[in-house]
Amino acid sequence: MEGFSRDGMRFGVLDEGPVGAEIVVLLHGLPQSARSWVGVTRPLVAAGYRVIAPDQRGYDPRARPRARWAYRLGELVADVVALVDAAGAERIHLVGHDWGGGVAWMVAAMRPERLHTLTAVSAPHPRAVVAALVSSRQFWQAWHVGFFQVPWLPEAAVRARGGRLAVAMLERSGLGADLAREYADRLIGDPGGLAGALRWYRAMPLDTFVGLRAGAVHVPTTYVWSTGDIAIGRRAAELTSRWVTGPFDFKVLDGVSHWIPEQAPHELASYIVERIRSTSPTT
Repeated sequence: MEGFSRDGMRFGVLDEGPVGAEIVVLLHGLPQSARSWVGVTRPLVAAGYRVIAPDQRGYDPRARPRARWAYRLGELVADVVALVDAAGAERIHLVGHDWGGGVAWMVAAMRPERLHTLTAVSAPHPRAVVAALVSSRQFWQAWHVGFFQVPWLPEAAVRARGGRLAVAMLERSGLGADLAREYADRLIGDPGGLAGALRWYRAMPLDTFVGLRAGAVHVPTTYVWSTGDIAIGRRAAELTSRWVTGPFDFKVLDGVSHWIPEQAPHELASYIVERIRSTSPTT
């Protein structure tokens, strides 16, 4: 599959592995792309799965609406369902990192019938984040969410001095220098790409009650958190189990930063396979 369409938009995908195998869908976050999953894809394909990673709304130039309301959670969930339909599957195994993890939680909450399993990476259940905001340092760790609501200033900061500030911020968060430069250059070099990525944050005020209403997830779930994540603290990570009523595993990667798919791809792939196989009728 080279891509899929929805509402006149076209989404590119990376699609690897045997046709007819169980499908694992990987959702990236900011400022990543489908290619951020390369290190995870290889061991999943070697394990016998078909792996599909889309460039999400706002990241593919052909799927970049200008209105911020077009980036509400309901639209992002519908994009995933359209991908599953295009792949010809009834259910898939869903994995999401960062913002992709937030979308994955909402797919599990709103459309559980389309999932076999969920693996959320560096993204606690939305209700766990809200609870942690008033009981830990999570409010201060999420400072960038408020900053990205400000008009034009975040764009100016990212582009300042050829993206040096953006690169420095990514490196401070734990991303390697080469990837920090690559990710910053992609946002700066793609006309409209930065605005498209930031609309995910700017749509958040439109979705406040949707996130607060997110119910317990019944889908078998693994949540992967890393101790070096400067954006998500331990409190939000540990509270996530309260909103999962199905089988649940909490995995902790010591010494790894927020960028788990890039820095610990084999460990993450092993967790995904473990979750999938734990629900297989043959195991």
